[in-house]
Amino acid sequence: MKDFIVARAYFLGWTLIRRISERSATNLFLWLGSRMFRKNGRGVKRFRSNLARVKPLLQPRELEALTERGVMSYMRYWRETFRSPDWSRQRILSTVTVTNEHLLMDPINSERAVVVALPHAGNWDHAGSYFCLQGAKVVTVAEILKPRALFEKFLEYRQAIGMEVLPLDSSAFGTLLERAQEGKLIALVADRDLSRGGIDVNFFGGTARMPAGPALVAIRTNAPLVTAFVSYTAVGIHIQLDAIEIPTDGDEDSKVKVVVQRCADNFARGISKNPEDWHMMQRIWIDDDFVSR
Repeated sequence: MKDFIVARAYFLGWTLIRRISERSATNLFLWLGSRMFRKNGRGVKRFRSNLARVKPLLQPRELEALTERGVMSYMRYWRETFRSPDWSRQRILSTVTVTNEHLLMDPINSERAVVVALPHAGNWDHAGSYFCLQGAKVVTVAEILKPRALFEKFLEYRQAIGMEVLPLDSSAFGTLLERAQEGKLIALVADRDLSRGGIDVNFFGGTARMPAGPALVAIRTNAPLVTAFVSYTAVGIHIQLDAIEIPTDGDEDSKVKVVVQRCADNFARGISKNPEDWHMMQRIWIDDDFVSR
C-alpha cells in the first residue's frame, strides 16, 4: 500500500506539473526547494557535507548559501523532468551548448561506438534528448526503483526520449558490450559505487569509490571514452565533453584503475566550477566521517 501511494503521488505530480504554466511551475519548485532546505533533512545534511569537501575553504555562511543554491538546482532538475515531455524539438536543441561536441558527433555520424561517463550533475536527460535528436542511439542503465511502477514510469520517460534503458542487473554489462559492438552511444552515470566492484579513487583529497563499467566497456570494445559534465545555464544546460586517454600498457585491471581515476579527475574539475549543480545527496567518500549538522 505504501508503494502504491508513493507511485500514485509521483504520477499525479507528473500530470499536474505539466498542466500549469511555466511561471507557476517555477514558483512551485522554488517553494518546494526552500521548504526542503529549511527542513534540513538527512539528504540536505549529506549534501552540505559533500559540498564542504569540494569547497573546504568556504565560511559557514558561504557554505549555507551554496547548499541552498544546490537544493534549488536539484528542484530545477525535477521540474524540468516533469515538464520536458512537452518540450518541442526546437526548445531542446536551442537551449543546449556544448564544448568539444565533435567528441560525440564524430562517432555518432560514422555510426561508431562511444562511451560517455558522467556524474549526477545538471539535467543529463536534457543532454540525452539533445544527442538523440542529433542521431545518437543512446543506451544507458537504470537502477530498479521501488515501487516498481515508478521505475516503469522513468523507463517509459527515457524511452520516449529515444534511449534504450537497461535495468541494472547481472545481465546489463553483457548487453552494454553488445550495444557498443553495434555502434551505439553508451551513457553511464559513474560518480558513485560503494559496492565491492567499485574502484577506489582520489577525489577532492579523500577516497571515493566509482564504477568500473565505463572503463571496462571502452577497453573491451576499443570504443573512445568521453566524460560529460552537465551544468545549468539561464535558459538550459551546458555540456562539457573531454576525452579520456586509455593506457596501452598493462593488464586490464591496471588500465581500469587509471581510467577511472582520470574520469574522477574530470568530474572534479566540473564540480569545482559548478558545485551547486552536482546533485549528490548520498555518501560518496568511503572514508567519510560525516556528522549530521
